[in-house]
Amino acid sequence: MDPFLLAAIEEAEAGLSEGGIPIGSVLVHTPPGQAGGRILGRGHNRRIQRGSPTLHGEMDALENAGRLPARIYAESTLYTTLSPCPMCTGAILLYKIPRVIVGENQTFLGDEELLRSRGVQVEVVQDQRCIALMTNFIRDRPELWNEDIGV
Repeated sequence: MDPFLLAAIEEAEAGLSEGGIPIGSVLVHTPPGQAGGRILGRGHNRRIQRGSPTLHGEMDALENAGRLPARIYAESTLYTTLSPCPMCTGAILLYKIPRVIVGENQTFLGDEELLRSRGVQVEVVQDQRCIALMTNFIRDRPELWNEDIGV
């Protein structure tokens, strides 16, 4: 398994263990011509834990990466366990992150087409751990899930 997706899954599991929504993300610096990469920031959905309206997994990873030069974002890949919502899609576009690896989009299809239309490379891997995390959470806590997606 991709170690960066695994790190995002670990973040999602941490969020679930804290009583939150199991969505995790990592921002990885992947300079052109270099193999591998380095995690700049990692995070998970903390809306419940922090009482935040905006602290999705991707936003938490970006926040934890701290302030970075535009060049670094433009050489990075964002890994997320779930398809990005409109807010997180906006952040990806704002910071010109060129590549997004999505753990799964079966339980929720975010704005992947908008990302693609703006030149972002989006790869969906349909990871079974990601699917199970969200399927079980949506079944067990539908009220929290609906709140998270604005229903």
